[in-house]
Amino acid sequence: MEIRQPTTTKEKRPLATGNRRLTTEFKIERENVSFWLRVKPRSARERLILDTSGELRLELHEPPAEGQANEACVRFLARALRLPQACVTILSGAKSRRKLIRVSGRSADDTIRLIRALAGARGLE
Repeated sequence: MEIRQPTTTKEKRPLATGNRRLTTEFKIERENVSFWLRVKPRSARERLILDTSGELRLELHEPPAEGQANEACVRFLARALRLPQACVTILSGAKSRRKLIRVSGRSADDTIRLIRALAGARGLE
């Protein structure tokens, strides 16, 4: 009778944000781009990153009280995409951490390219 040791396999996991694949889907309607992102309020840094599942996550300083995080979300994305704040709207999720965002005012391809570059996403196709 032969005794075998259990074999272990090591999964290759992304080490840095630059190695993660973006799984967020962008919905394009003419010049408008809609996408879901998760907001993390009261964060030490303000940045747009990919979480471990490949979903966009926006970390903000502001607390979620009285819509401060929503305003900060719109302000951050507008500033990062170099658009007026009126071009960035929250379609759904005003009282949730997961929000549906619509960006207008620029071509859809440029908007998607800039969002992916901000998040440091790979797999740009």
